[in-house]
Amino acid sequence: MTDIGPFIIDADWLADNLDTPGVSIVDASWYLPAQGRNAKAEYEAAHIPGAVFFDQDAVVDPDSSLPHALPDARTFARHVGAMGISADDTIIVYDGPGVFSAPRVWWMFRIMGAPEVFVLDGGIDRWKAEGRPVSAEPTKVAANVFFAELDSSRVASLEEIRGIVRSGDSQIADARPAGRFEGREPEPRPGIRGGHMPGARSLPGSSLSSGGSLLSPDELRRRFADAGIDLSKPVVTSCGSGVTAAIVTLALETLGHSRHKLYDGSWSEWGGRPDTPVATGKE
Repeated sequence: MTDIGPFIIDADWLADNLDTPGVSIVDASWYLPAQGRNAKAEYEAAHIPGAVFFDQDAVVDPDSSLPHALPDARTFARHVGAMGISADDTIIVYDGPGVFSAPRVWWMFRIMGAPEVFVLDGGIDRWKAEGRPVSAEPTKVAANVFFAELDSSRVASLEEIRGIVRSGDSQIADARPAGRFEGREPEPRPGIRGGHMPGARSLPGSSLSSGGSLLSPDELRRRFADAGIDLSKPVVTSCGSGVTAAIVTLALETLGHSRHKLYDGSWSEWGGRPDTPVATGKE
């Protein structure tokens, strides 16, 4: 839809289509405690007109103890249908800075069967900075039916990751900051060990964007190469709780890489268990 990537939409297009039937706008903002931002409060104070809030702490598997565990198709459909969203809509997802938490919800919609899903370039931070319209009025929503069908081939399980760590059959791209990957900095969640899965490569999600925009394809390829990731081979993306791993997934999809999965349990699961091997340092 634009020349800035197959899954990125620019603010001009969205501004021209705020009232277009079949366009659903989703605020997918979510922040780590250290970022000092309250996603729901910011949404209520000023959101893009017509946007609904997607609570990434609520649209989860209710039976899992892990943060942000992917819900089954029925649970996902119930939540997003209540937001007024159909799988046939053109779905525009945004967050605050542009490429942080929005890719996770972009990924969720896509693996649940929605074909037309995009991330807003620059997020709402740039939208506001450019003086575009915002609203504090609650968005009026008419419940819809979202027909969801989970593509489980895009999700890696704990047992699959155990096998990959043993065999090296797939590459693991870890989107956490380098300090956490190396075990030099503590994990933000209590009881989680520091370090990474043996054989994993460090590719911080923050390294794949600049100024709220996903990097160009050539720059993305360089980032993967610098991380030691071969784009001709399968890749599993991981992070702390499955959110920023989707930034790497978005980058892979942008480059036309199709043999990838997201490890939904991510480091919260792996690092929180006593029976999983952990490596520290850069390798």
